[in-house]
Amino acid sequence: MPSSDPLPTQGACPPARRGVCLVISAPSGAGKSTIANALRAADPALMHSVSVTTRQPRPGETEGVHYFFRTRDEFDAMAERGELLEWATVFGRGYGTPRAPVEACLESGRDMVFDIDWQGHRQLRAALPADVVGLFVLPPSLQALEARLRSRAADDPTEIGRRMDAARDEISHWNEFDHVMVNDRLDRAIGDARAVLQAARLVRTRQTGMDALVRSFG
Repeated sequence: MPSSDPLPTQGACPPARRGVCLVISAPSGAGKSTIANALRAADPALMHSVSVTTRQPRPGETEGVHYFFRTRDEFDAMAERGELLEWATVFGRGYGTPRAPVEACLESGRDMVFDIDWQGHRQLRAALPADVVGLFVLPPSLQALEARLRSRAADDPTEIGRRMDAARDEISHWNEFDHVMVNDRLDRAIGDARAVLQAARLVRTRQTGMDALVRSFG
């Protein structure tokens, strides 16, 4: 009967590989941020991208930790120079992902998790086509999603209606993603997201040091 013991490695390091960007998108209230934060908490090696924004700092927020705070002119200039991988204007404020830190992470073999909308996913995929893996999270139903949104705050019906319209628009882009799942049970959704990330790490073309390892076998 074959042994189940792992082969001795004699202290060998794993082959080098390029990092991956896991992009998790979902309509507001479907759990994308909760899932992304759970992945980061379970794996401290996962890197968090610090966004650039044009809004003013809130109490307790630190430059370079929570956001990079820039004026609108500075933000627009960064976009013009190609220094942002993706950006959008939300309620009149600019938000974007700086290019340099992400590319440095990928080159060094570190992975990043993003919880952004479908537009950000589309821009990131266009900028880094070989490095982005997209995961879309659906609610069990629109009724369940509306209940989640109502539980967050006692918003007026007009605001809830606006958010639900935005959710329907977000959901219409689900088929642009590599993977899709229904978040009807949070623990299972987190496990599925972790499996997607692990599979992305094992893609043959991402493992840049595998050729050298195989050649060493003779």
